[in-house]
Amino acid sequence: MPGHPRTAQIFLASTLYGAATLAAALDAGLFPTAGRRLLLVANNAAVPETSPGLDRAPGFDRLRTRFDDVLSWNDAISPLHPGGWSPRPDDVPLWERHLRLLWDLGTDDVSLVLESLQVDPALAIARIFPDAPLDVYADGLMSYGPTRDKLDPLVGTRVRRLLHLDLVPGLRPLLLREFGVRPEIVPGDVVTKVLAELADATPLPPAPEGAALLLGQYLSALGILTPEEEERLHVRMLRGAAGRGHRDVVFKPHPTAPARWSRLLEDEAGRLGVHLTVLDGTALAEALFQRLRPALVAGCFSTALVTARAFYGLPAARTGTDLLLDRLSPYENSNRVPVTIVDALLPALEEAADGGAAPPDASELNALLSAVGYAMQPRLRPDLRPAAERYLAHQLTARTRRYFKRRRLTALALPGGLPARLAFLPRNSAVRRLARRARAVRRRLHGKGRK
Repeated sequence: MPGHPRTAQIFLASTLYGAATLAAALDAGLFPTAGRRLLLVANNAAVPETSPGLDRAPGFDRLRTRFDDVLSWNDAISPLHPGGWSPRPDDVPLWERHLRLLWDLGTDDVSLVLESLQVDPALAIARIFPDAPLDVYADGLMSYGPTRDKLDPLVGTRVRRLLHLDLVPGLRPLLLREFGVRPEIVPGDVVTKVLAELADATPLPPAPEGAALLLGQYLSALGILTPEEEERLHVRMLRGAAGRGHRDVVFKPHPTAPARWSRLLEDEAGRLGVHLTVLDGTALAEALFQRLRPALVAGCFSTALVTARAFYGLPAARTGTDLLLDRLSPYENSNRVPVTIVDALLPALEEAADGGAAPPDASELNALLSAVGYAMQPRLRPDLRPAAERYLAHQLTARTRRYFKRRRLTALALPGGLPARLAFLPRNSAVRRLARRARAVRRRLHGKGRK
């Protein structure tokens, strides 16, 4: 119709893998035609000026062809940081006018495709374009968990779809379900085709094919482990791979991990008689899956462990998830669902390749994650309580108890918490007074002992 405004689709991406997911969704025909398709790149590194953005990564030019233009969110809001800024409500109209001029949107209708809607920069962009319909995409295991924070209904009710990878067939995402958001799968064969494009364009240093591949995550940067604990975790991975008989091992560190960790692994490899290759951490793990075809992929709880299994048919094993399940705090930490999925699905690296219990089927895993999801976000997802009660009443075993904290179950009055006759103890004032006196006496005695 003459005079009818065009539609501009704006796709936000902060990682190369996220941009590849968007490219696959476009190739699969999951978006309607539009007047313009714009890729908005955000660099969320702590110091973006010293970390190259995804549009400078090897292979990006292969993805670039799906979009009419590439925009920079960092440039648009400079000198503000993408991860810590959102407009004040009174400034929203000013920011919308500014961005429409800056990006030559004019009076175009805008639709947004965003990642991680509960945090900035996605939340900031959703607020700046208050009339734009939203699609959300997720490229990792967190989509199977509940929404991390309560979303403003003026944002949440605009979400039409959750596009996600089918990393665990039959497992239903919990993300944004409180708004009735419809999940939609990005076909795995299209995803692997796009990732193959990236792999072909990614230069890799010499590395042996058919080796065991170890994936580092830099969990100490998230405050989950200490640097020393993470170093020990990497050494544990190396020992586990060697214990399974692998003599060639490739280690892919996190891009921002300290170089000294690699040196410690090299020393341990020498003691174990293992040939260790340390790769540049910037290459996508999926490029290594395609080019090296590792005999084993091992790590802690990286999504790449599950993509190796689901998309490339590679054996994968976990290590350290027991420590993470105990250490993650608070209970609603959004990493809890990825750790739970990896722990439940994959065998422990220290077990024999054919040992361990069979992984749960889709119905068992859905039941487990409904219970974990309710325990994480009982106020956001009160509808999950009956499912949590059923699971905890009938399927709480020595194996599955690791996914729950007794204190959390007690606070929510769920099966598996403290018995009802003892539940009064944490709230009893007399018990609290006695505990405070005992701690005071212990501190005094401890202080005298040091003099």
